[in-house]
Amino acid sequence: MKHLLSIEKLARADLEKILADAVVMKHERGAHTTQPLKGQTWALIFSKSSTRTRVSFEVGIHELGGRPMFLSAVDIQLGRGEPIKDTARVLGRMVHGAVFRTFAQRDVEEFAQYANIPTINALTDEEHPCQVLADVQTIQEQLGAIRGKVVTFIGDGACNMADSWIFAAAKLGFELRVAAPKSFQPTPTLLKRAGGKIICTTDVKAAARGADVLYTDVWVSMGKEAESAQRLKKLKGYQLNQSLVKLAQPGALVMHCLPAYRGKEIDEATFEANAQTIFDQAENRLHAQKAVLAWAVS
Repeated sequence: MKHLLSIEKLARADLEKILADAVVMKHERGAHTTQPLKGQTWALIFSKSSTRTRVSFEVGIHELGGRPMFLSAVDIQLGRGEPIKDTARVLGRMVHGAVFRTFAQRDVEEFAQYANIPTINALTDEEHPCQVLADVQTIQEQLGAIRGKVVTFIGDGACNMADSWIFAAAKLGFELRVAAPKSFQPTPTLLKRAGGKIICTTDVKAAARGADVLYTDVWVSMGKEAESAQRLKKLKGYQLNQSLVKLAQPGALVMHCLPAYRGKEIDEATFEANAQTIFDQAENRLHAQKAVLAWAVS
């Protein structure tokens, strides 16, 4: 039984296979020789709102021959307090796979344990593996192999995106720099667990200097709205803007996983100057996730 619960728990060989298959999925879109989900129904269980994740999975499941069934938390008994394991044991008898987007990582892991069907983490507070897969695909399309490259993550370095980048760096052999205030940096425990070449600093200019990729994400993630004022104040000096782009390698990629809040984590001019890459990222969610789906049932 295959699950994509986190980048941390994904074997390097499987990670590399998914990335290679994502390229094929993109090239063969509309002309797939096989439909690995033919006759299958996949549940999309979303406790958090979504644009890119929901659309890319619904379209991807359909294009691979399956039928997506969207279930928001208010549509099912999870929203009224039914235990994860009970929902899992019911759905596991009725559907062929599940895509779960929620808050706690333990909920996705518990679901996979009790459902006994392929389960994909579509975002938790700890990791966002599908986004990082699409991001790496985008980097390798434009810059070649990511091994040996320098990726700089700017802003909230203690979020799910930063965590997934940390595990990806350790597995794929690139340097990751995390530029964030001390209170927004990854924990020493997580860094030790991941290994790899991870550099954490409060010096955003030093982190940007010579980088191949500059990456940012929202400063106020879903579920952190009560901390909004405090976060905006502390992260104010960590905006991705033209002055940082000038410090990076010529032709460096500027990336954002969206949604973007212009004037906060990235300025308008920098976003629009790099919109092609940013929306290539968004498109690649479809192709990377189709590769994940095909891998999960292989």
